[in-house]
Amino acid sequence: MNYYTISEVAKRTNVNIATVRYYEKRGLVDNPTRSESGYRMFSDEAIETIKLIKHAQSLGFTLEEIKKILAIYKTESYFPTNEMYNFSLEKIREIEEKITQLNKLKALLQTAVNYPDSELPLTKGSCPIIKILSEGEM
Repeated sequence: MNYYTISEVAKRTNVNIATVRYYEKRGLVDNPTRSESGYRMFSDEAIETIKLIKHAQSLGFTLEEIKKILAIYKTESYFPTNEMYNFSLEKIREIEEKITQLNKLKALLQTAVNYPDSELPLTKGSCPIIKILSEGEM
């Protein structure tokens, strides 16, 4: 097994050193061994874990969700099918809610860009974005 310093891990995973430390602090990456001089020495597994974390984040998973996924991923003999099913259903619900919110935001922004040039520039009082947000209609 190969071992890497924190700066090598950061470089190989394309994250900041502070991110590696943060993942370690949050318990997402196993505590590394220490060299004789006290340097953290991370394994190949830590690099793969950080890559998995970054990929999961890019898909929209939170660090708490990723922590649960990693616990399952790292356990050889245990796969909680029912938990994963319920987790998936909840995540789908969250995604659908987010899509609804994004569609509302898009519609709001669309009202601002659909004004004819003859009515521009808008005053602060006639700006549909400010008007809707200040009235709490969205």
